[in-house]
Amino acid sequence: MRMNSPSLCLLLVLFASPLAAQQTPARPNILWISTEDISAHIGCYGDPHAITPNIDRLAREGVRYTNAYVVAGVCAPCRSSIITGLFPTAIGTHHMRCRAELPTNIRCFSEYLRKAGYYCTNNSKTDYQFKHPSSSWDASGGKAHWRNRPEKDQPFFAVFNFTTTHESRITSDERYQAATASLTTDQFMDTAAIKTLPPYYPDTPVTRKDWARNYDLIRSMDQQAGKLLEQLQEDGLADSTIVFFWSDHGVGLPRAKRWLYDSGMHVPLVVRIPSLLRTEKQGQPGSVTDELVSLIDLAPTMLNLAHLPLPAYFQGRAFLGSSLTPQRQYVYGARDRMDERYDIIRAVRDKQFKYLRNYEPFKPYYQYMNTPEKGATMRELRREHAAGRLPEAARLFMADSKPPEELYDTVADPHELKNLANDPEYRTVLERMRAAHLDWVADTRDVGLIPEPEIIVREQALGSRYAILRQEGAEDLVRQLRRVANLGLAGKDGLDDLKQALSSPDAAVRYWALIGLGNLGPEAAPLANLITVYLEDSSAIARIAAARALARMDQPARALEVLSRELASSEEWVRLNAAIVLDEMDEQARPAVMALKEALKDRQNKYVVRVANRALNELLGTSNIVP
Repeated sequence: MRMNSPSLCLLLVLFASPLAAQQTPARPNILWISTEDISAHIGCYGDPHAITPNIDRLAREGVRYTNAYVVAGVCAPCRSSIITGLFPTAIGTHHMRCRAELPTNIRCFSEYLRKAGYYCTNNSKTDYQFKHPSSSWDASGGKAHWRNRPEKDQPFFAVFNFTTTHESRITSDERYQAATASLTTDQFMDTAAIKTLPPYYPDTPVTRKDWARNYDLIRSMDQQAGKLLEQLQEDGLADSTIVFFWSDHGVGLPRAKRWLYDSGMHVPLVVRIPSLLRTEKQGQPGSVTDELVSLIDLAPTMLNLAHLPLPAYFQGRAFLGSSLTPQRQYVYGARDRMDERYDIIRAVRDKQFKYLRNYEPFKPYYQYMNTPEKGATMRELRREHAAGRLPEAARLFMADSKPPEELYDTVADPHELKNLANDPEYRTVLERMRAAHLDWVADTRDVGLIPEPEIIVREQALGSRYAILRQEGAEDLVRQLRRVANLGLAGKDGLDDLKQALSSPDAAVRYWALIGLGNLGPEAAPLANLITVYLEDSSAIARIAAARALARMDQPARALEVLSRELASSEEWVRLNAAIVLDEMDEQARPAVMALKEALKDRQNKYVVRVANRALNELLGTSNIVP
C-alpha cells in the first residue's frame, strides 16, 4: 500500500478526529499535593507575606479557585469526606478521633480507580476515622510513589500529604525547627514585617511570633512541593499529569482550626491541567474562578476526570471533566466533638453570605481543650483577656455563650465579626440560608444530631452509622430531630413543645428535649418533677441530659448522684458526657470531687481524663495539664 493511499488517509483522519478521541478517552495521571492547617496564605492568593514561588507557578500554569471550602475545620472528618465523597455527618465520622463502621457498598474512591487500571499511592496519611480496606491503595506509606508502579505506562493517582504546616509545628519549638530546617537564615519571616494580624487576635509579640511561624512553615512546604513537581518533570510526566494542590482546613491557630468561619473552612485550591487533557477549555493557564467548590467534590471529580461512572451515593459533585452538573449554590460545614469537647455547629455558605447554626449556644466559643490551650496564641488570648486588654473583635470570642444563629456578609465583613442574624434588613437572607441548612440536615441524614453514645448503640445494632437514618421510617426521626433540636430558637415559647417531646419513644429526641429544657434553666423549673423521672431513663445520655437540666435549675443533688454513677460507666462516651456536665457545673460539682479523681484513672479514653482533670483544677485551684 502506498503512503498516500485513500484508505490510509481516511484512517489517519479518523484517529485524529474529535469523535475518535471521545471513543477512546485518555486516562490522565493525577497528582495530589495536599498540605495541612493552612488558609489561602499563598502568594498567588494575594498574600504579601507568603513566599510560595512553586505554588504560584502552578497557579500561573493552571486555575486558581477562590471559593474552595472544607466540610469541617479539622483534619480527620475532612479526610473521611474527601476519600468517600460523603459528608462526615452522613457516615458518622464527624466526631474527631472516632472510629466508624462503613457499609460494605461505600468504598474509598481510590478503589474505583484501581479497578479501572490506575496505580494508586498514598504518601502517607490516611486518618479517615474508619478502617479502610487494603484494596484502597497499591501502596500507602512513606515510600509510596508513582515511580514504583510496575509498568511505566500505567496511569497513576498519587497522593502526597505534607505535614510541614501542621498546628503542632507552630506550637512545638522542636517540631518547628525540624520543619523549617531547609530554610536559610534570611528566609525566615521577620515579625516586625507583618503588617496586620487578624482582628480577633491581640497584636503582641507572642501572636506575631506564631503568625510568622505559619508563614515560615508555608515557605518550607512550598519548597517540598517544588521538589515533587521537579520529579514529575524529570520523569517526563508533566504533560500527562493533572496536578491538584489543596489544604485540609484553615490555619492551625485559635478561631481558625476547628471552626466554621472562613478562617477554618476557606482553603487554597490550585489545579494544573496539561493542554492535551483539557475538557471544554477547563484549566486555562492563569485563570481564576469563583465557582463554589467543596473538597467533598474531589472524589467525584477524580472519577470524572478518569472517565469513570460516579457511585449514586456520592454527596459531592464533579467540578472538572465532561458532562458536569450545575454548579453549587451552597457549600456546607459541620463542627461536632473536637477531641474532648462537644459543640454542634452547622454552616452554610454561598458566594456572599455565611450562616451558622449553633445547636449548643450555651457553650462558650473557646471551650477549654488541651491541644489548643498548649499553643502560645491561645495562652496569650487568655492572658490578655484576664488583663482586660483584648481588642473588641477578640473579646467577642471570649463570651460565655453564643447566639443560636450567626449571619455574615463575607464580602463586606471578611473576618465575620458583624452578626446580621437579628438585622431586619437581612431577614430574607437569614430565612433563605436557614432553610438551606435545614434541607441539608434532612437530605444528607445528619447523624450528628444523635448523641455519640446513642450512635454507638445504634451502630452496633445496624452495622453502620450510615444506616441509622436510612432504615425504614427514619424520615420521621430526621424530621423530629431537626425540629426538637431547633426548638431552642423559640426560647420560652418552645416550652410546651419541649415538654411534649419528652414522651418520644426515641432517646435522641428525648435527649434534645431535655437539653432544651436545661437551656431554659429557671424558666423551665416548674417541670423539674417531670424531668426527675428521666434520671431513670433507659438511655444513659438522656439520664445525663436530665441531670444537667436539674443542675441548671439549681437542683443539683439528684443530678450529682446520676452523673457520678455515669462517670463510672463501662461506655467511654457516656463517661465523657458525664464528665463534661460535671465540669460545666463549676462549684455545684464539688461533692463529686472523689468521682472526678477516680475518673483520672481512665485508661481507655484520654478525653475523660482531660475533662476530669480540668474540672478538678477549677474546683481545687490546681493547674495540672494532662496529655
